[in-house]
Amino acid sequence: MSGFSKGMRRAEVALKWDPSPAGQPPTDLDVVAATYRAGDPYGDPAYVVHFGSRSPDGTIHLDRDSRDGLGFGWDEVMTLELDRLDDRYARVVVGVVVQQRPVRRTFADVLGPGLRVREGYTVLAEDDFAGVPGATAAVVAEFSRDASGSWGFRPGLHGFDDDPDTFTRTMGRAHPA
Repeated sequence: MSGFSKGMRRAEVALKWDPSPAGQPPTDLDVVAATYRAGDPYGDPAYVVHFGSRSPDGTIHLDRDSRDGLGFGWDEVMTLELDRLDDRYARVVVGVVVQQRPVRRTFADVLGPGLRVREGYTVLAEDDFAGVPGATAAVVAEFSRDASGSWGFRPGLHGFDDDPDTFTRTMGRAHPA
């Protein structure tokens, strides 16, 4: 077997959480993805995909969206078809936002959160956000294209205490190692 690899082709990012207790406002987590140009991979995102949107070419889309964590299994699922993404894009950064309506919440306030990143049946990363309890948003995955055009995956959990708009503008900046 040689070291030749076509890299990642398709990835899935899935979230789950338990609903708020009776009488409490619903808890809403959202998965978001920001795509960055090859010429400026740490600059402003070329576009952002989130609930109610998809990438212009349909390569990144939200397959399931929950506003309250009710349901069975994974409440929110995003698919990234990396092998179809145009060559002008070199990075895709995926994050999770805790919506702040109608009350302010951090990951510590979310009941039973879970994250899974996978390619096909292979689980690449799993997390419960315990590492960023005071954050209102977190970067959860980074996909980047190498010089040969192959996509790779870098896990990591980086917390932010920003509103959703600020988070989507800043989530792709370099993080300390």
